[in-house]
Amino acid sequence: MSKKKISIGAWAYIWGGYQEAPIPLPEVLKRLQELKFDGVELAAFPPHLDPAEYNTRAKRLEIKKMLDDHGLAVSGLAANFSAVPPALASPTQYIEVVMTNLDICHDLNIPKLRVDTISPPTEIPGGMDYETCFWRVAQVFHRAAEVCAREGVKLIWEFEPGFLFNKPSEVVRMVYAVDHPNFSVLFDSCHAYMCAVVGARQLGEKETLPGGVVQFAHMLTGKIGHVHFIDSDGTLHDDETSTHAPFGQGVLNFEEIAKALLEAGYTDEWWPIDLCFWPKAMEVTAEAKAFMDQLVAKFA
Repeated sequence: MSKKKISIGAWAYIWGGYQEAPIPLPEVLKRLQELKFDGVELAAFPPHLDPAEYNTRAKRLEIKKMLDDHGLAVSGLAANFSAVPPALASPTQYIEVVMTNLDICHDLNIPKLRVDTISPPTEIPGGMDYETCFWRVAQVFHRAAEVCAREGVKLIWEFEPGFLFNKPSEVVRMVYAVDHPNFSVLFDSCHAYMCAVVGARQLGEKETLPGGVVQFAHMLTGKIGHVHFIDSDGTLHDDETSTHAPFGQGVLNFEEIAKALLEAGYTDEWWPIDLCFWPKAMEVTAEAKAFMDQLVAKFA
């Protein structure tokens, strides 16, 4: 088995505790190079990579040169789909945003584009019934996956307590309903815990799994296209989405989780870290990298 590559989501340094004073991307990349990261996961949000600012190939290639100069590849792109929730936007509107972000993926050699359902989890939007909403989302994701496939970019859906369709059975059903070989799930360890063990912010009757995160991963065998590693302390950040607690500050057993992900068929080289919204993410980044180095050494 080839050695896994470690990246980290750069959004950790522009949101959360850095909302008022984001760390500039050049400074982030310099630090990640010093810590010997293999790559970074980028967010197509200001100030790092605003699509409205980096709207030409020449401008995007400036970012690519910066990445190359620091010896960092990009494991994925988290894009801004807030204006086009898939349950409410027309497929045409949604695909326009997809295409804008595919330009970034193409120029920066990014293999995966991350999406979510955008809509809050505790009610069906737009006055629709549940099934109509579910299938609207599935059809939009299917079309987006096809567009991405033509560009050689994988479409990955991140489920989480903060967004619609977050029960384990819903996640499994959605990935099969989309039914496209270029569509798969982004399995974030702390989101998986909050969805499968805590049952946070679920619509209607709560659904949890006796086997927790490990069972959830097994239920998605063959359907996991990307992962995020981070701990969970069983709480929500601002009562919205999972608290991304630094390793060792939560309850997760990462050797069990890593083993389950491999058993579920996750063969991709990237094992990214996600410190989203952690108040002082940069201060714990070195410790997080050291933790992942040890985990990778056991499974590479």
